[in-house]
Amino acid sequence: MSSGTEKKAYKGQSITVTFEARRCRHAAECVRGLPEVFDPGKRPWIRPDGAEAERLAEVVRRCPSGALQYELADGGAEIPDRPT
Repeated sequence: MSSGTEKKAYKGQSITVTFEARRCRHAAECVRGLPEVFDPGKRPWIRPDGAEAERLAEVVRRCPSGALQYELADGGAEIPDRPT
């Protein structure tokens, strides 16, 4: 049984993006910010290697709900701009 709080990880070479569907408000900041990475019409819908890690991290930090988060492959983790 799923608790609805599961995060799904999308691993790239330089960055891993996680997505928690339950928190998503569908503001589409991700899709507008990097459509080459975030494409809800494709599977997987997040392709972290579609952009440089720094740019992708910038777009992920704009997620208003915190449904998207990231971790850099070198061990650097996101410093949230918003409350968690």
